Formats: sequence, C-alpha cells, structure tokens
Amino acid sequence: MILRPAGRPDLPAIIALLTDEEGVADPAAVRVDDAYARAFEALDGDARNEMLVLDEGDGTVLGYLQITYIPGLGRHGQERALIEGVRVRADRRGAGLGRELLTGAVGRAADRGCTLVQLTSDKRRTGAHRFYTSLGFVRSHDGFKLGL
Repeated sequence: MILRPAGRPDLPAIIALLTDEEGVADPAAVRVDDAYARAFEALDGDARNEMLVLDEGDGTVLGYLQITYIPGLGRHGQERALIEGVRVRADRRGAGLGRELLTGAVGRAADRGCTLVQLTSDKRRTGAHRFYTSLGFVRSHDGFKLGL
C-alpha cells in the first residue's frame, strides 16, 4: 500500500468513498461536477490542507482522508491537525488499511510539528469510535455543529 497525496485523477474514487460508506461505488460512474472540482482545486492549492489516499499500488484508491493544519494561540502557539472524511472502501475493511491510513496521517502531522491531532466522528458510528480509541485517540470533548 502507498499513502500519497491525492491527485485530480483520484477525485472520482474519493467521491465514491465519501458518498457510499457501506457499498463499493464504481468511480467510473461518479460524475465530477463543478462544485467537486472547485473544492478539490481549493484544497489542493492550500498549504494548510492535505488530501491523502491509500493506493493499492496500481492507482486503485482504497482509503481517503483530509488533514487541515490549524494555527492557534492555544497550546503555546502550536499547530494542530484536524482529520476529516476518513473512509476505507467497504469491501476492504478489517484488513488494517484504516490503521495504516490514520497512522500515516498522524505521522505527517507530527513531522510538521503539530502537537495535537483531533477528529470528530458521528455518534452513530460506534465501530469507528472503537477503532479510533484503539489508535490512542481519547474522547475529551463534545462537538457541536450548526448547519448553515
């Protein structure tokens, strides 16, 4: 497996992972509209964001996540990393790919000098919560969201 930055050709596979969590959507059937293309370009051109994919070695995307690096005055001015959109293809779960994806992302954040990595997970995803705990993540805060 190869953990690498996502490229524009990966976008259909990433969208497939994000939109069909329980199935295996065919990336060739995914329509990349202008909104997805703009969002990808904005993230790709921003030094504070990384989109990472776990590649089987032949270009097949099996996992994805986004890391946003956040500067702040808290933690003595240290940067933190926010991980979002973690997905592993449904038919490949349970084989350690999520662990590889997350540990690689945490390593990248540490290499950058971050002193904290944070993520949120839907309260209904209890299996994901067990997984994050197994990686050393601790439930320390309650999160709130406001749809606009």
